[in-house]
Amino acid sequence: MSDLPVIGAQLSVLDLARHRDWLFAKDRDLELPEFCMGDILAQPAPFIEMAQKTLEGWHGRLGIHGPFAGFELDVKDREIRPVVQRRIDQALDVCEALGAVQMVLHSPYDRWDECNLDNTLAGRDKRVSAILDTLEPALTRARDIGVQIVLENIKDTDPADRMAVVAAADTAALALSVDTGHAHWAHWVDGAPPADRFISAAGSRLGHVHLQDTDGWADRHWALGEGNIVWPAVFKALAGCDARPHLIVEINEFDRVEDSVAHLEALGLAQ
Repeated sequence: MSDLPVIGAQLSVLDLARHRDWLFAKDRDLELPEFCMGDILAQPAPFIEMAQKTLEGWHGRLGIHGPFAGFELDVKDREIRPVVQRRIDQALDVCEALGAVQMVLHSPYDRWDECNLDNTLAGRDKRVSAILDTLEPALTRARDIGVQIVLENIKDTDPADRMAVVAAADTAALALSVDTGHAHWAHWVDGAPPADRFISAAGSRLGHVHLQDTDGWADRHWALGEGNIVWPAVFKALAGCDARPHLIVEINEFDRVEDSVAHLEALGLAQ
């Protein structure tokens, strides 16, 4: 049996049936994206039931993409924070119902932070505290139900920012996610490190990777091989991490997921 990493995918509940054989053949990791939306979190039962029925007999690791629209995790308004916490708690309800072991949340850091967080001595610590104040109830519950929350780089330019949050939390319930396309965009547009360095910086705290290709101009979510990300460097960095992250192809065209993994197979990088 090959010792190359097995790649999973983000697939809509409505697309699971078309990729069922591919998922089941290697019990590939799976991420469901629907549960990032507030309307679905308010009434998730139909989607949960469809997923449970289609995935019966599958033994891969399941994750969901958690909510992010309309808020950031570093919310400072104490009256707004409970609204954000409720959304995250609804997503944890879904994890518990599905037996999902991971949930992706978005990092609030961006280029402005890189230039301005050091304007005051306590600027970075205050940002970390605001994020963890928001996440505190979710991390307690996630630990109790066996879910790992992972912080995904969005507009981040310094991998150390999210690392500081995870280190301060000091719990297995919070780890790091790297989105290759987001990192590549930040590298081209804002001078951030390339995607492989985001992965290397995460090290043993890496719990999840979104694999998508891009040209560096925008958040393309192209099939792998259509952009200019250097995939051998990405997988060399993954091999150097003392971690077993969920490796998730996250592209706009769900029908191209298997093509993306085939591209990595052709490069001798994954299966």
